[in-house]
Parts: sequence; C-alpha cells; structure tokens
Amino acid sequence: MANKIPSFLLDRSSPAPPKRDSGRARISFVEKGINHLVGVIKRGYIPSETLSKNGLFQKIDPRIKILFLIFFILIVSLKKDLLSELYVSIFVFILVLLSRLKVVTFYRRVLLFGFIFGFLIALPSAFNFVTRGEVILRVATLSRSYDFWIYHVPATIGITKEGVLGVGMLTMRVINSLSVSFLVLYTTPFPQMVKALKILKVPDTFLIIISLCYKYIFIFAKTIEDMYLAKRAKILKGDDNRKAREWTVGRLALIFRKTQLRCEEVFRAMLGRGFSDSIKLYGFGKMRAMDWASGAILFSVGLLFLLM
Repeated sequence: MANKIPSFLLDRSSPAPPKRDSGRARISFVEKGINHLVGVIKRGYIPSETLSKNGLFQKIDPRIKILFLIFFILIVSLKKDLLSELYVSIFVFILVLLSRLKVVTFYRRVLLFGFIFGFLIALPSAFNFVTRGEVILRVATLSRSYDFWIYHVPATIGITKEGVLGVGMLTMRVINSLSVSFLVLYTTPFPQMVKALKILKVPDTFLIIISLCYKYIFIFAKTIEDMYLAKRAKILKGDDNRKAREWTVGRLALIFRKTQLRCEEVFRAMLGRGFSDSIKLYGFGKMRAMDWASGAILFSVGLLFLLM
C-alpha cells in the first residue's frame, strides 16, 4: 500500500523559528496628541475623593463659596502691590491645607497655568522697548535706535525694574485667581454650584448652557477615546503621520455631524418632557451657624486685604 502521508509531515528537521519584529509599534504625534487631550480632559474632571474628604471647604455651604470666589477674585484684581498678592497666596495655601487637598497636584496645575498665561504672556513687557524705566539687565546693544510706527526701540535693549514688577504682578494675579477658583471647584460638586448660582440670580439661560457644556465635554472625550481604541484594535502597527492626519480630519467631520444630531435630539427630548425657559432647583436649606461664621471670617480677611 502506497504511503499517502505528505512529505512535510515526515520531515523530522526542526523548522526555522519565525522572524519577529523586534521594533515597537510606531505611534504618530497626532495619536499622541489625541491621547494627551483625552487624558487632560479626564484629569480635569473633579475626582470624587476630593469632594468626599472631611475638609474645611467641603463643609461650607456652596453659596458662601461662590461669594468667596467672586469677592477674592475682585480683591486680587484690585491690589497693586506684590506684598498683598503674596499675603493672599499664603491665605489660600492655608485654606488648601485645611481642605485636605493634594497640595502637590493642586499647585502643579496652578503654577503651570500661571506660568503659561501669566509669566510668558507678560514677559515681553519687561523689556525697555515696551516698559520704560531703569534698566537692570542689558540684553543686547544696537548700533542706533529704531522707530517702528508707535514703537521706539532704543540702542540698548534690556530689562527694566518697572517691567519686572509688572510681570511679577500679573503672574501673581493669575496664580491667585487660579488658586481661588480651583479651591472652590475641587471642594464643590457641580450640581451644587449650579444651585448656588441660581439662588444668586444668575440667568437661567446661562445655567442651561454651562450645564450642557459640562456634561457634553466628557461625552466628547469618551467618544474620541472610543474612536481611537477602535482604530488601534484594527491595525498591528501605528500609521505614519500622513495617515494619522487624514484619520483625524475624518473623525473631526464625523464628530461635528454627531454633535449636531445630539443637540437636536437633546432639544427634542427636553421639549417632550415639558421644558420651559426657567429652571427649578431644590435641595438647599437654611444655612447653619458654621456657614455664617465661615462667611464672616472669609469676608473679614478679604476686607483686611482690601484695606492693606
């Protein structure tokens, strides 16, 4: 009887192992940017553990905290000396400690945004061609001075004392404003903030807009993440930058269409449930003695800063 077993099954020599790609999957800068954007949005969401801690500001009524936010931002904007801004920073730092927030995480975000939107934006005003004054640091020397439209560039370009004070003042104002805002945001649930704004006679249209935007921004981040994970699951290696840009443009158009459809669906659902142009909110009772005492202390400290 003839042997009908294929020859490759009778071969006892061990086959060569398959070649493996030792390199890692390449990820384009567009994909890295999408991952970073989604991560920033998710980290920006107020974590529940900071709201549930038994800290000072978590116990205060949201109406007091909203008034504190408005009052202290007004104080930060009115003060015109660095010493007063420093005192405000120290006071807010004490409140952060008493509220049991993560100091490193809290001030890492505050200092990052303060550096970008305060220091970097105001840095050109430190030079003498923007702010005239006593030059304390020479940067460059030109052969002669120049005039461009309304600007005068002197022969000696440097940093002035008045310019440094202006940059420091603007940076401290941005840092203090962010510290006060983050302190209230990290210790107050969003629904309670909306209720407090409603009680303070903020227009209903504004409250509806910020409530829908607050909800949709996280839906937007989740949609982007799902699209990206679906794309990554279908390929073994990362696309090059050109294909990644094409994919990003296509997804932007898709998200724009989905946003329009979602807005229409939400509006029809609101009308179907009897939506009107007013909001009715419940849940706030009378303020306790602790809330009145906290409000009086915060107001007194703020008034002291104003009179300094």
